[in-house]
Amino acid sequence: MPFYRTLGAMPRKHHIKFPREQATSFKGEGLHYEHILTTEGFDRAYSIVYHLRPPTMVKKVELFREQPLKVAAHAPLRHHHLKTAQMPRAGDPYTGRVPLMFNADITCFRCRPSTAMESGYDFYRNGQSDDVLFIHSGGGWLESNYGRLRYKQDDYIVIPRGTIYRLVPDDISKEDYLILESTWPVRIPARYRHPEGQMRLGAPYSERDIHGPTEIIAEDKEGDFAVLVKDRGARFTRNIMAAHPFDVVGWDGALYPFTFNANDFEPITGTVHLPPPIHQTFEIKGYVICTFAPRYLDHHPEAIKVPWAHDNLEADEVLFYVRGEFGSRKGVEPGSFTLHPQGIPHGPHPGTTLKSFAAKRTEELAVMFDTAFPLELTEQALGMDDPNYPLSWLG
Repeated sequence: MPFYRTLGAMPRKHHIKFPREQATSFKGEGLHYEHILTTEGFDRAYSIVYHLRPPTMVKKVELFREQPLKVAAHAPLRHHHLKTAQMPRAGDPYTGRVPLMFNADITCFRCRPSTAMESGYDFYRNGQSDDVLFIHSGGGWLESNYGRLRYKQDDYIVIPRGTIYRLVPDDISKEDYLILESTWPVRIPARYRHPEGQMRLGAPYSERDIHGPTEIIAEDKEGDFAVLVKDRGARFTRNIMAAHPFDVVGWDGALYPFTFNANDFEPITGTVHLPPPIHQTFEIKGYVICTFAPRYLDHHPEAIKVPWAHDNLEADEVLFYVRGEFGSRKGVEPGSFTLHPQGIPHGPHPGTTLKSFAAKRTEELAVMFDTAFPLELTEQALGMDDPNYPLSWLG
């Protein structure tokens, strides 16, 4: 999780009386309502928010829909190239997510929404997973119970589970996302922080690159406010709340939505090729997220500037290609995925090794995630798969 922040109004200490001075239509008890959001019980990152009304005022609960993940028919162990750039636009940023691959720790989606919000609900909450949205294109505002947060192209938006939010795009026709739903909390790698918790000098990014909400919303409204809650990976429940969920007047803590832009990642290079852990951006139990950002290449006069052939003996490796020419691959395009599963080798495509000697720099941008346990492909993924990709190393 990121770092301690404070926004808006709150009492001097935890769990003491915080009178509500402003008049509201809600009689209540004349107090703000303290609400604590925790991770790993009460042992890790948490925030405390202060509402105008109790956050528990539910008027109605109903099943909205179920969207179970469907595993594709079992196929041989092989490499995959999923071409998602032209995936049709459909749905909204919440129920319009198209699942591609998953295991117990992560579900990977693509989303190219056609509308900002479907009818039947006003807000979204992932009740069981952290959401990581990579903004392939588009921009707008993330509104949540923590306030408003601007997002733009190439941002990662990390949204802790339990956050009530909605995306307010500038132009829905430009919105295009990679989405990772994480069973476990998304954290900054421990090796990037010293024992006092500050980012180490020499880490590939710093606290200045992490952006939290900038303004409180504090809606003072009663009525019927529908929150769509997702849990168990497939169940969507509609909760009709009696008050606007963005009625928070202030909060503090280390648990909140934040953005980190991939272009703020500071790559590390050496005289010869360095392995993928130098690109790590976030760590999560069961997988890691890495950013392959534009960078200078290895500068030994005889350096081979593409990776070696290797076996993923303990990980499935997935790359999402954002833009630029990826030096070791041929035939991929922005919006493509490659999945190189554990158990079989992969490496540079023929011709890319010799070509790399003349390269000084790469302008590629890609997101990688490596999983400890094998990924299952969905029916939707196989519908966009290039069946000839496993043969592409023949030249």
